[in-house]
Amino acid sequence: MAKKVLVVDDEKLIVKGIRFSLEQDGMEVDCAYDGQEALDLATTNHYDMILLDVMLPKLDGFEVCQNIREFSNVPIVMLTAKGDDMDKILGLEYGADDYITKPFNILEVKARIKAIMRRAALGQPVMTDHKDEDAIVENGDIVLDTKNRRLTILGTEYNLTSKEYDMLLLLVTNPRKVFSRVDLLHRIWGEDYPGDERTVDVHVRRLREKIEPNPKEPKYVRTKWGVGYYYQ
Repeated sequence: MAKKVLVVDDEKLIVKGIRFSLEQDGMEVDCAYDGQEALDLATTNHYDMILLDVMLPKLDGFEVCQNIREFSNVPIVMLTAKGDDMDKILGLEYGADDYITKPFNILEVKARIKAIMRRAALGQPVMTDHKDEDAIVENGDIVLDTKNRRLTILGTEYNLTSKEYDMLLLLVTNPRKVFSRVDLLHRIWGEDYPGDERTVDVHVRRLREKIEPNPKEPKYVRTKWGVGYYYQ
């Protein structure tokens, strides 16, 4: 079945170029030119990927991303014309999985899309040391349904982004093993990912805000100062 992508940008020439290129690769492409239209399409359709510009009329890309994260874990790649790091990190704060800075090479965009889709299609895209093929991973309070990519803690289900889920799965299946930021970046985002270690910190902070009773004193995802993160 063809992969379905939503491309969101108010610059019609950019949308046209991306759409043509992705359709050449056999993908189905829907287009939106403002934030509200994008949110409406994301609400009523299933997509395998959303390419989302930051600067949009009606609702900006961050608002759209935040709203989509209320009901979907679809991979979201932010497109930003600004090279400012704050925009990139802010996009991740709202739940984006990746970002690409304009002007971009369409081949790079396609490579990022295909890499993320491949990992998502595997169901358990990160490299873990967990050898058990059971669909349910249970460790302490945390239960991970790896087949359906669901998390429950003490009977309550939590909605995570794909990267948050992948990171938690890696940590839970390797309890008390400390992973450096660089190691997590390579395992979760891939060794060719152009981002830096702050990406990991942002995702850990978001994950803690969702699952920790007190994010300032984490019970599950802990910090080994000067080294990295581990699951207790």
